[in-house]
Amino acid sequence: MNYNEIIQKYYPEENALRHILVVHSESVTRKALSIVDAHPELHADRQLVEQASMLHDIGIFLTDAPGIQCFGTEPYICHGILGSRLMRQEGLEAIARVCERHTGTGLTLDQIVSQNLPLPHQDFLPETIEEQIICFADKFFSKTRLDREKTPEQARQSLLKFGEAGIVRFDHWLSLFS
Repeated sequence: MNYNEIIQKYYPEENALRHILVVHSESVTRKALSIVDAHPELHADRQLVEQASMLHDIGIFLTDAPGIQCFGTEPYICHGILGSRLMRQEGLEAIARVCERHTGTGLTLDQIVSQNLPLPHQDFLPETIEEQIICFADKFFSKTRLDREKTPEQARQSLLKFGEAGIVRFDHWLSLFS
């Protein structure tokens, strides 16, 4: 099943939420693929980056985030875990890993425990180059300002709530992918 079929399965109606998901995901995908194309030395799997970039936020419909037309019951911070469960049901482990590891620049067990986040008690840090590229690309696009790409400084500012370690990871990726 390709990403269009999966989006159609979970978002069958043409509505505001599907529009937000698709436009955001297309922006992330373009940026991620531009990194892959500019850095062949990274040996990233281009097809995986494309598929996973389009599906990294597949779980948002299950969350309660009315500002982006999500009327589910789960906290928005859980959208990655929820998406990973959906992708595992589809047999897409590599995409599931991207879903669960793209929040901020990844979340550590310490962050989850100290902030009392409603997530499983484990690290959710991007490990593979594909996970890192998609996580990085995602930081430049919000779901509330679909027409705008953030500058690196604006992306850094949006990461402050996740702590200094996240800024360090972002800065490392900025030097690696620019």
